Amino acid sequence: MTKPNLAVDVAGIRMKNPVTTASGTFGFGSEYAPFVDLNRLGAIVVKGTTLLPRQGNPLPRIVETPAGILNAIGLQNPGVNHFIEVALPYLRQFDLPVIVNIAGDTVEDYATLAARLDEVPGVAGLEVNISCPNVKKGGLAFGADPDSAAAVVRAVKGATRLPVVVKLSPNVTSIVRLAEAVVEAGADALSMINTLLGMAIDIRRRRPALANVMGGLSGPAIRPVAVRAVWQVYQALKVPIVGMGGIVTAEDALEFIMAGATAVAVGTANFINPRATTDIIEGIERFLVEEGVSDIQELIGAAHM
Repeated sequence: MTKPNLAVDVAGIRMKNPVTTASGTFGFGSEYAPFVDLNRLGAIVVKGTTLLPRQGNPLPRIVETPAGILNAIGLQNPGVNHFIEVALPYLRQFDLPVIVNIAGDTVEDYATLAARLDEVPGVAGLEVNISCPNVKKGGLAFGADPDSAAAVVRAVKGATRLPVVVKLSPNVTSIVRLAEAVVEAGADALSMINTLLGMAIDIRRRRPALANVMGGLSGPAIRPVAVRAVWQVYQALKVPIVGMGGIVTAEDALEFIMAGATAVAVGTANFINPRATTDIIEGIERFLVEEGVSDIQELIGAAHM
């Protein structure tokens, strides 16, 4: 059998394979370049970027749990100008689409960021983060309400010609209703899911383990929730989905693809195995060869009746 085709298209973003990185787990790429050939990735989604630099939340802001990580980083980042002037020129040397995760405190922040990045060569798309549970303003406040989420998406779409991927939160009553609202507002694709709101207690100190008290849970513990969300939204809407949440192996990634994801993002696994992304790409290719599948497209949504 010849090599199977792994290429996918997410709202006009052409990817040589369906594996990208989850924002906030892979820095701006240079941090992982000693371990991973970035040219192998289908795309890179860089760390959440805001208009101005952010220091993030106070320490401690990461806690391990039995099947994942609780984090309350709070969107620490050097700001959009640093990204454009330092991080993006570095990434341009690689053959991969660069997707910028953007976050803001107000609707206007998102629109301004979108317009600023629209002018910059080398940006393939925007991932609109309306679902971070670890910031006081914006973040989940936008992502938990369909009308607020739609307002952000309309503003971003009005400010850019780039494909707009909207990152959804699982911390809502109906992720399908939220997906419908942002697609009606113009979202070209969805990424799901962001972290689940959680908490841990340091029993010796008798205090919350995170300085922020609550944080976002990621890792294998949330995978069944994420697969369910992808399944439900794929069933309800015809829109490309980037699935994520606890993907550690190629088998995990294939679950998301068969639930309806066009592409997948690897997050917490990068902290355990810096080569997780390339291991998963190779594992998907092996699976296709073993199953006699010539094109990954045949598996997208394959688990639906």
